[in-house]
Amino acid sequence: MSQNVEQGLVNRLIDDLNHDDRQIRLQSLEQLQALIRQGQIKRPEPGGFVNNHIHTTYSFSPYSPTKAVWMAYNAGLTTAGIMDHDSISGAKEFIRAGQIVGLATTIGVEVRSDFSQTPLNGRRINNPDQISVAYVALHGIPHTQIDKVAAYLAPYRKRRNRRNAAMAARLNIGLAKYGIKVDFAKDIVPLSRAKEGGSITERHILYALSLKLIDRFGKGAKLVDFLKSKLKLNFSSKLEGYLLDADNPYYTYDLLGVLKSDLVEQFYLPAADECPPITEIVDLANEIGCILAYAYLGDVGESVTGDKKAQKFEDDYLDLLFDVLTDLGFNAVTYMPSRNTLEQLLRVKELCRKHNLFEISGEDINTPRQSFICEALARPEFRNLVDSTWALIGHEIAATENLKQAFFAPETAAKYPDLAERIEVYKAIGQSRFQS
Repeated sequence: MSQNVEQGLVNRLIDDLNHDDRQIRLQSLEQLQALIRQGQIKRPEPGGFVNNHIHTTYSFSPYSPTKAVWMAYNAGLTTAGIMDHDSISGAKEFIRAGQIVGLATTIGVEVRSDFSQTPLNGRRINNPDQISVAYVALHGIPHTQIDKVAAYLAPYRKRRNRRNAAMAARLNIGLAKYGIKVDFAKDIVPLSRAKEGGSITERHILYALSLKLIDRFGKGAKLVDFLKSKLKLNFSSKLEGYLLDADNPYYTYDLLGVLKSDLVEQFYLPAADECPPITEIVDLANEIGCILAYAYLGDVGESVTGDKKAQKFEDDYLDLLFDVLTDLGFNAVTYMPSRNTLEQLLRVKELCRKHNLFEISGEDINTPRQSFICEALARPEFRNLVDSTWALIGHEIAATENLKQAFFAPETAAKYPDLAERIEVYKAIGQSRFQS
């Protein structure tokens, strides 16, 4: 950094990337970028990495859409994709922030869908909390379709919030004997951007509880003892070390991770009408010209993010899963290389090729400890995920101009029936826009 720029100014601008006012967030980014152009802040070196699964404050994250773009840019990403739960309300800000710093962006949304009317009924798919329900991702949403997606999701968020309030009430029953209570309207809703079309998740409930516990017990041994002796939570020595460190800058998020791993099942209420049937999501994806992807989780041993306990998911019936996805009309599978073993990932890649499914990758960013960089993408086995990301960007550009030019539009599939060739064509479209 140049001596001509005061560190205090830069710190203030970075802090304002998370300001409550969207315009102030974007203006702060513009000022930071101006300082970079002037040579007063060093321009980050791009590392060739990509990430298509970045959560923001419009679901749960430490980062506004603008701050998420700044973090991705400073991490050296060459592309970044927004992926909020049940909300696309941060998309336009994310696009504008990407334009300011010259970072290629993709737009997506993650939804939970009901698979009970498929052969997967009764199975734990990729949802730790509920059988017959799976997370799916709508990638590469054309910009002309953002408002349509927002309107579609709004009633589902409303239904979800009824359940959120009921879960908070159920949590309070178990906490009453300790004199602890979280109020949905006063403690949980203000942690979200629900008033701006953002979603509220179980993480918001647990973040509110984390703040209450810290206020009650402080940070350190007293709180750890309460978690173990009263709430009967089990967590690793690594996480215990984080919680014993009162100076830990990520303390609240680490506490949230501990709570999410073991406490959710004590107050969780099954989602019902807030999870649309998967056939409805397939129809929506076809209507708006996006790329519908199944989010592969895989059996979990030690959780990379620290908030999932060891648990079995799809691996025992992966062949059936891919048959069902193909029959339903899925276009793609999205996966997170750092979360799975090489054996798991190679099996998924082989099944994607067998079923002619597009492969997408993204690191599930929702805590400040997570890196925006997935080092596994440097491995030769996963370099195709960089090419597919540029093809995803090319798709989003083309489909925004004309839905008939979408990557999986019938006209496109007829013109380029070979998936590998189509990826190269759309990769060239994406790179020509951002690497010229």
